[in-house]
Amino acid sequence: MELLTFKIILVLALFLLALTIAAYSTWAERKVAAIMQDRIGPNRSGPFGLLQPLADGGKFFFKEDFTPQNAEKFLFVLGPSLVMFISLITGAVIPWGKTLNIGGTSFDLQVANIDVGVLFIIGMASIGVYGIMIGGWASNNKYSLLGAIRASSQMISYELAMGLSLLSIIMMSGSLDLKLITEAQSAGKIWGFIPAISGINWNILYQPLAFLIFFIAAMAETNRHPFDLPECESELVTGYSTEYSSMKLGLYMFGEYVNMFISNAFIVVLFFGGYNYPGIDWVTQNWGENAAGILSIVAFLTKTIVGILIFMWIRWTLPRFRYDQLMHLGWKTLIPLALVNLIITGAVILAFQ
Repeated sequence: MELLTFKIILVLALFLLALTIAAYSTWAERKVAAIMQDRIGPNRSGPFGLLQPLADGGKFFFKEDFTPQNAEKFLFVLGPSLVMFISLITGAVIPWGKTLNIGGTSFDLQVANIDVGVLFIIGMASIGVYGIMIGGWASNNKYSLLGAIRASSQMISYELAMGLSLLSIIMMSGSLDLKLITEAQSAGKIWGFIPAISGINWNILYQPLAFLIFFIAAMAETNRHPFDLPECESELVTGYSTEYSSMKLGLYMFGEYVNMFISNAFIVVLFFGGYNYPGIDWVTQNWGENAAGILSIVAFLTKTIVGILIFMWIRWTLPRFRYDQLMHLGWKTLIPLALVNLIITGAVILAFQ
């Protein structure tokens, strides 16, 4: 199999995977809420309500596509399209598994193995806010504009803490390459002297504070509860998406769930060993490259789905912040903590060199 053919198949597989997980995250969100509120949740469309995402998608497609009279029509369409495009493209640099051997050739399960993968994802996430800002402004609605301004302010604020927490991981691994960051977590010793089981030398053991900061910032970046102030229904009538209907609204909603999926995949790569799992080297030696590769994909997706469920658990547990509380947490708590963690990381690296 040629490399180009494999890459095309991988791109299509990732596209379908992202959309499927995003669709069934809406089902899981309702089920998690139902369990926590002692309800049943979706149970009419198919067994256990498993066809509910298809019913919701069909409803989006067949509802009237309304455009406000005074809206900037081109930008009105560009906003949700940009959000969805940016959400999907960030998955291109994530290593989703070890390798697969097809026809005697080993293929990496990564669409684009670039040296600056971390920078690429952070850059794309920064561009994503333009989709929300453009949609809110183009709607020519004061609630939409307020929601868009809230979203841009929130994302800019929490990107700083996110970037600073990432620097500690970059300093430890000495690379911006996500593949190298993942491989660095597969062997070695924990804290330099405790022998690690193959596949469990994860960065979470070294950087728990960086993980906590990054996790909180990721929830704020994806506008997840309790950081959903840009679209809070009680104040802004869903904020930047107020004037949207049909599949344009669907793109905003799907974009949020794809963002949540990619954010958790990024967290898994940075802090939980990526596709590594206990005994990965033993499996490779005894069961072969393909068995280890398939198990690595399963391990990666399992970790990612657990992260998504934690996002949902937090949504239905914590109340929404006030806006001043949100800014106080970002600027006066997370950024100073990230700076302190960065200084400690640098000192430890210098001490053990």
